[in-house]
Parts: sequence; structure tokens; C-alpha cells
Amino acid sequence: MGVPAGQTQQETISNGTDAASRKQRRAWRDRLNGRASRKTLVGVLATLAGAGLWGFSGTSASMLFDVYHVDTLWLLSVRQIFAGLLFMVLIAFTARDRFVRLWTNPAHIRTQLLFTLFGLFANQLFYLIAIRLTNAGTATVLQCLELIIIMVITCVRQTRGPRKRELAGLILALLGTFLIATGGDISALAISPAGLIAGLLTAVFAAATVMIPASLLPEYGSPVVTGSAMMLSGIITCAFIQPWNNVPALDIAGIEALVVFIVAGSFLSYMLYMQGVKDLGGMRASMIATVEPVSAAVTSAILLGVAFSGADIAGFAAIIIMVFLTV
Repeated sequence: MGVPAGQTQQETISNGTDAASRKQRRAWRDRLNGRASRKTLVGVLATLAGAGLWGFSGTSASMLFDVYHVDTLWLLSVRQIFAGLLFMVLIAFTARDRFVRLWTNPAHIRTQLLFTLFGLFANQLFYLIAIRLTNAGTATVLQCLELIIIMVITCVRQTRGPRKRELAGLILALLGTFLIATGGDISALAISPAGLIAGLLTAVFAAATVMIPASLLPEYGSPVVTGSAMMLSGIITCAFIQPWNNVPALDIAGIEALVVFIVAGSFLSYMLYMQGVKDLGGMRASMIATVEPVSAAVTSAILLGVAFSGADIAGFAAIIIMVFLTV
């Protein structure tokens, strides 16, 4: 491991064998390990928080669908455009220089557009299509197959096989998601051929959401990369869906649910999750993000009075063990 950028000119590490040189090298390694540990901790906490907010916002989405009969595509377009605007406000105050640098670099613009179209936008669109063609539990389980795609790509890039902890984490994540999403009943997986294709495409585009921006995140940060994609996808969806022509009738509670869905389920959750991808790498972050169904189940139990089943508890246990293995 090399000396961190900005430190090479300030500190010379001795190669001597005397006690003072060894002490200096130990102190240097401790500082590097400390930075790595802090980065890992921040990444884990950001990923957990982002996935937790996804699960929490899912309860708001269910309320909007079931009580106010909000159209899914209307909700998608409104979510994207308003979350994108929130990102733009944040960028204007904290990251204008990085935003300008990104959008004046032709190579990075191409990567950003690929992330927008074949990552964020396509993933959310096909997830909604998969829900319509199957059901929410089936769509969730199929999207979780992104873990396999990410693991294969990561291992190919690093020319290695999967590690034992990675395989164990993958199995536990898939098992936990299946148990929570279906209640352990395999017959709950309603899969038509069209639904299967939509679900598999959801997994592919979910993996693309993690893998495509990997080169951009370290240089520009999560708010700039994620916010740019959110704003662009919001413009695309609004151009086609035109949500202003079909505004649902929402009372105060409905507006509150919509605000929670936009702020927590899009703005904060994606910013935090992509920060986790930046700090941990795509594979670890995507595994930890499978706590989303745990958050959704707990939130539903607290707010909607939904009771936990034995399958739910077993799924919670599998995902919690997976998080400890992954960290």
C-alpha cells in the first residue's frame, strides 16, 4: 500500500532497521489502517442507512398506492424530478466545482449518461414493470440476483474466485430476502415469462447502478454523480409521463407520505447508498443493502400493525449474520 496522496512530500518513511525507524513505520501503518477503518465504518453506516430508508419509504409508497391509488409511473416521475432538484440545491451549496468538472469532461460525461440511462433510470423502471407483471415479493427476490452478477464481474476483473465469506454472505442475503419477501412460501413467487424477463433485467440494471459509476464516485462524490443521474432521469420520465396532467387527490397525510417517499426514499437513500458503494465497493455495499426488506418489515409492523411471521424472523437472522460476515 502506497503513501496517501498529499502525504508523500511531507513525510519520508525510513527503511532502516533501528528502533526509531521501526517505530516510525509502525506509526505510519497505524495511521493508514485507521483511515481504512474509518472509511469502512462510514461506508457500512451509509449503506445501512440508505437501505433502511428505502425500506422505510416503501411503507409510504404502499400507503400512496393502496389508500390514494397513485399511479406507479406518476410516482416514479415525481420522485425522480423532485429528488433531482434536492440534489441540485445540495450541489449548488457544496459541490459546484466538482459538478462543473464532471460535465466538462467528455469521457466522464459518457460514463455519467450510461449510469443515468442503464443504471438508475432503467433499474427503477424495470422494477416497477416487474412488480406489475408479478408481485412485489417476486420482484424483490429477482432484483436480489444482482448480487450474483456483481460477484461474477468483480471476480473476473480481479482474476480470482469468490472468497468463502463472500459466498456465505451471498447465500444468506438471497435466503433472507426470499424469506422476508415471500414468507417462505415458494408459491408466492408468481413468475410469468414476461415477469421473469422484467425481473432479470431489473437485476442486470441494479448491478449496472453499482458498477458503472465506480470510476466517477471517488473523483466527484456521491451527491454529484447520483444527483446528476436523478435529475436527468427525472427530466426523461417527466417528458414522457407528464405528471402535471394527472395529479392525484392527496390530503395532508397523503402529501406527508409523498414527501417522505421523495426525501427519504430517493434523495437521502440513494446519496447514502452510493456513498457506501464508493467506500466499500459494489459487492460489499450491495450485500449490506439487502437489509432493505428488514427495514420495510419492521416499519410495516410499527406503523401498520403487521405481525412478523416465523419466516420473517428467520430472514432477519440470515441478513443480520450476512452483514457481520460482510463487514
